[in-house]
Amino acid sequence: MRLINASGENVGVVSTEEAVRIAREADLDLVEVAPNAEPPVCRVMDYGKFLYERTKKEREARKAQVKVEIKEIRLRPKTTEHHRGFKVRDARRWLENGMKVKVRIRFRGREITYPEIALNDLKDIAEELSDVAVVEQSPSLEGNSMLMVLAPTKAKKK
Repeated sequence: MRLINASGENVGVVSTEEAVRIAREADLDLVEVAPNAEPPVCRVMDYGKFLYERTKKEREARKAQVKVEIKEIRLRPKTTEHHRGFKVRDARRWLENGMKVKVRIRFRGREITYPEIALNDLKDIAEELSDVAVVEQSPSLEGNSMLMVLAPTKAKKK
């Protein structure tokens, strides 16, 4: 096997017994790092310390991740312009804070026979918010509701 010592230097190709002896002398562990290589690569290291540092790096990476929050506004085909204005104002505020907004128009009863009304409403909303948002998912009919997803044009931090 190819051996890398504790300081990171390549010792070369040695027998398994020799590698175990070198690891014991250094009072460290012998860890196989590349089993599929020809010959397999082993490293002399403190395995507990290695695991600790790896989990620490993973935790740091999770902290650095940005979680995108999705807010939703729900409307009906009969929603008045005034009420829709309130909802669009909320959506604008969320988009400026870097959140995605799902706009859902729910149909009740026979309203579903006129999906073009909801489609026009969604297009109007997308047009009103075009300065702060881009349509990520175009309007589509899903069950008894029509759905559109808006994403912020430039993501801002809270």
